[in-house]
Amino acid sequence: MNLLDLFTQTLDITLPVFAMVFLGIGLKRLGWIDRAFVSTASALVFKATLPTLIFLSLIKADIGVALDIPMMLFFALATFCQFVLSWLWACYRIPYAERGIYVQGAFRGNCGVVGLALAAGMYGNYGLSAGSLLVGVVIVMYNALSVVVLATYQPGQATNWKSILKHIATNPLIISVVVALPFTALSISLPSWVMTSGDYFASLTLPLALICIGATLSMSSIRDKSDVALSSSLMKMAVLPVLSTAAAWLAGFDGERLGLLFLFFASPTAAASFVMVKAMGGNAALAANIIAITTLMASISITLGIFALRLLGWV
Repeated sequence: MNLLDLFTQTLDITLPVFAMVFLGIGLKRLGWIDRAFVSTASALVFKATLPTLIFLSLIKADIGVALDIPMMLFFALATFCQFVLSWLWACYRIPYAERGIYVQGAFRGNCGVVGLALAAGMYGNYGLSAGSLLVGVVIVMYNALSVVVLATYQPGQATNWKSILKHIATNPLIISVVVALPFTALSISLPSWVMTSGDYFASLTLPLALICIGATLSMSSIRDKSDVALSSSLMKMAVLPVLSTAAAWLAGFDGERLGLLFLFFASPTAAASFVMVKAMGGNAALAANIIAITTLMASISITLGIFALRLLGWV
């Protein structure tokens, strides 16, 4: 296979995902969707369609393949190391008041939507099922670590562990993983009409979520120069994915496992980071800027990353 064919195959994986993001930008510009639509659709995705997608992908999965404990442990360790590295860098290079937002933007990825969409496009049901378990692991870490670092640099804020535990326990994505595991482990089957209806409902998830991401991007926010936002974005989309993926390869991961890890490491900053910053009284504009920059960068950086990994023969 020549380089052009290899690059074309790579585009076949990434372009459908990011085309939906840019479609969201276009629909918002045309006025065909508005803020109310985005708010309602995002809530529907988070509370219903995405948990359904995760649940169905897990009960269809071969648990012996999807439940990869070494990969889950490595992903958790790598996420924590990304958090620490980002914080150490912020202590030396970033103004005190913006450090918490910088760190959250640099390590907190949009694995639940962009990561899963790319995993599904690249590895099909294996990508969805194994990726769903990784999402369940990382949601717990993202929420806890984000609150810690934001509270550290926001005056008057304290780390409320009771609130963190409540949000984790009631997170629909985590609940869907927990509920699905007994069905998978015990090979409990659901009626075919339930599975078909569920598939119809779950199929709304990825296009709707990606369109909402595009519709929430602010071009004016991107045009506002911010060295801190750019630095956090480069850390999120270039430095940390390269270091983490290289570490995964050195640890013995390859093929589908390495590809899945890369897609999750390279996912742009999660939209939830903006919500958390705003709730804690931080610089919400900076958080929004990081989300916008990383989302647009992802279409290029993830495509080049997959191409490079395939060229090296690692995935």
